[in-house]
Amino acid sequence: MREVMTKSMARNIFFGGSLFFIIIFVGLTAHSHRYIVTTSTDHEGITESVALGKHVWERHACINCHSILGEGAYFAPELANYMTRMGVEDDPEAAFETLKGWMQAMPTGIEGRRQMPYFDLTDEEYRALSDFLLWTDSIDAQGWPPNDAG
Repeated sequence: MREVMTKSMARNIFFGGSLFFIIIFVGLTAHSHRYIVTTSTDHEGITESVALGKHVWERHACINCHSILGEGAYFAPELANYMTRMGVEDDPEAAFETLKGWMQAMPTGIEGRRQMPYFDLTDEEYRALSDFLLWTDSIDAQGWPPNDAG
């Protein structure tokens, strides 16, 4: 014989299922927050120079063309692993020279070509930006982005 579901039974299933998934959601949110705060971010590595580099990044709206950890525009290359791709992730002085040289070598004024704007940064700003990119490169992003030439 077939049982008929009553309104009371349906309501209990709805509220029980909703409560179950709310508990799962809160648990996963707490786990993600704990992982981000304790595991993936190097808080001690955030120096004044790294903070200044982030301000340079924001002031010049680099995210309008570049992405960092997949966040931002895809007009220009991903920069979260730029220092690794350039092979200078362990040498802050080489990172500074590489970034400054690359940015200053970018051509401007060529019609129909994607181009890096010339920002006229000071050496302190280049160094801070390279420190910010070195710090970003050190984040445990679980293999993202891949270290290819893209």
